[in-house]
Amino acid sequence: MEKTWNNKAWFMVLPVLVLVAISAVIPLMTVVNYSVQDTFGNNEFFWAGTEWFAQVLESGRFWDSLARNLAFSAVILAIEIPLGIFIALNMPKSGWGVPVCLVLMALPLLIPWNVVGTIWQLLCRADIGLIGYGLARLGIPFNYAADPVHAWITVVVMDVWHWTSLVVLLCYAGLVSIPDAYYQAAKIDGASRWAIFRYIQLPKMNRVLLIAVLLRFMDSFMIYTEPFVVTGGGPGSSTTFLSIDLVKMAVGQFDLGPAAAMSIIYFLIILLLSWVFYTVMTNYGSEK
Repeated sequence: MEKTWNNKAWFMVLPVLVLVAISAVIPLMTVVNYSVQDTFGNNEFFWAGTEWFAQVLESGRFWDSLARNLAFSAVILAIEIPLGIFIALNMPKSGWGVPVCLVLMALPLLIPWNVVGTIWQLLCRADIGLIGYGLARLGIPFNYAADPVHAWITVVVMDVWHWTSLVVLLCYAGLVSIPDAYYQAAKIDGASRWAIFRYIQLPKMNRVLLIAVLLRFMDSFMIYTEPFVVTGGGPGSSTTFLSIDLVKMAVGQFDLGPAAAMSIIYFLIILLLSWVFYTVMTNYGSEK
């Protein structure tokens, strides 16, 4: 008997495809169009080829912003991943403490990005901010608006406060899924706490850690709102990441061609690095 196929299910997916086309594909094609053409207004375009891409790649401004992005993402991953694992390991697994800890961990994630930047901008002010005023009272001069090191410390601490909770919740979900039989067997064998973490907990968290690393890398590499609100990319250009530089080029200078080319290069870099992270971590997990 010949099998019949019912393709009516595609009508259920059609609204999603339309939304994706409107929100992603069409804007992307617009950016690609601007990246290979030049315009002087009046909706007139002239073919530019790869001129804008060459201009961006030959610019020291682009490479400086990229270096700051890579440094920031490396610092964020080096702090938030171990810290998130540590907090998740020490959270209660049963009792009334579980919902309390989960709510406290989820609170920073509920705050909009621009509000987070405003909160930390006020906290670190030396005249009215709790942190800035407290450091000043201790005799520690702290001025994120004038000192590049202080600006970096502020942005890094702000991001750690805002996003470590995501790593904690993902790791905690992986930990609570481990059957008690594993811990009972480890207790019978006299395994140390490090051995339990190394051979039971860490392998079971491998998948969620992959998600955490990818999410935190992409978010940190595309960070814009928080540092823009706090420092505006300064002092000087010390916290001018690629996203801030891109907005300044597109909106501030209205250089649409170079900005479009830069955005495509930016997108390809994120795609490449995310693929590298995914490949390395999946291969590491398969070896285990």
